Amino acid sequence: MSKPGQFRADLPELARHLLLNGPHRIQKTSRRVRVILNQAYIVDTTNAIHVWEHVGYPQYYVRMSELQNCSWKDKETVYSAGDSPVAAAHVVEVTVPGQNGAKDLVTDRVLRFSDEELNGALKGLVRLEFGSMDQWLEEETPIYVHPKDPFKRIDILPSSRLVEVKVAGRSVAKTSFAVHLLETGLPTRYYLPLASVDQSVLRKSELVTKCPYKGDAEYYHIVVNGEEHKDLVWYYRNPTHESAGIAGLLCFYNEKVDIFLDGQLLERPVTFFS
Repeated sequence: MSKPGQFRADLPELARHLLLNGPHRIQKTSRRVRVILNQAYIVDTTNAIHVWEHVGYPQYYVRMSELQNCSWKDKETVYSAGDSPVAAAHVVEVTVPGQNGAKDLVTDRVLRFSDEELNGALKGLVRLEFGSMDQWLEEETPIYVHPKDPFKRIDILPSSRLVEVKVAGRSVAKTSFAVHLLETGLPTRYYLPLASVDQSVLRKSELVTKCPYKGDAEYYHIVVNGEEHKDLVWYYRNPTHESAGIAGLLCFYNEKVDIFLDGQLLERPVTFFS
C-alpha cells in the first residue's frame, strides 16, 4: 500500500486505509491556513484540522464548505469496508477558473469523506494533496514539503564541546565550536564550520533535499583513500528563519560516520533522516 500521506498516494487506497484504521491522531488548529491554486485562494480558513495519516507528520484537512473560487464534482467513490454499499469517501475533481487570460486548472488530487453516510473523526472533511497545490500559507508564512508537526521542536545550541568526525578511519573534521541541532524524534545533529572540515575530501553533489523545518539542503560527497562516499554531508545555504543558526554549517550523517564528542565515540543511530 502507498504510505499514507505520501505525495501522489493512491487516494482510494488511502481512503480505505483511513476508513478501516482511522487516523493516527487528529487535532484542530487555530492557525489561519490558505491554499493557492491557479492564482486563486481556494481555501482561506481558521478552522483547519491537523490529521496524522501516519505517525510521521500531519496533513491539513478542511471542511468541504471551506472550498472557494472553484467548482468540484465527485469522480470516484470509495465504499466502506467489505461489501457495504455505503459511499464513505470520494475522489473529487476540482476546477479552478483561470484569471487574466490564464487557462482553467483541473486536479483530481482531492479526497473528501462523506458528510451524510459516514460517522467518525473524518466525517465531512476534505484532503487537498499538499504537493499538488501551488502554495500553502500558515498565517502569512509559506510552508513547504508538508505541514509542520505542532508537537515537533527544534533547538539549535552553539557548543564548545570538541567534535571530531572520522570517515573510513580518517579524521576529516575537528572543531571546538559546533552547533548541536536537537529535533524531536531524531538523533542530535552536529553542524560544523566549513573551515573545520578537510577541504581535500569534499566533492560537490548535485543532490538537493527539502525540509519544512530547515529549508533546502545541499550536499557534498566525501572522498577518502580513493573511495567516494556519496551525499555524506549536507548544509543549508539559506535555511528557514527558525533554523538560521545553522546557515552555512556542515553536518555529517551520524548513521554513516564515526563522531567523537569530547573524545568519546558516539553510537551510530539507526534512523536515516536529515
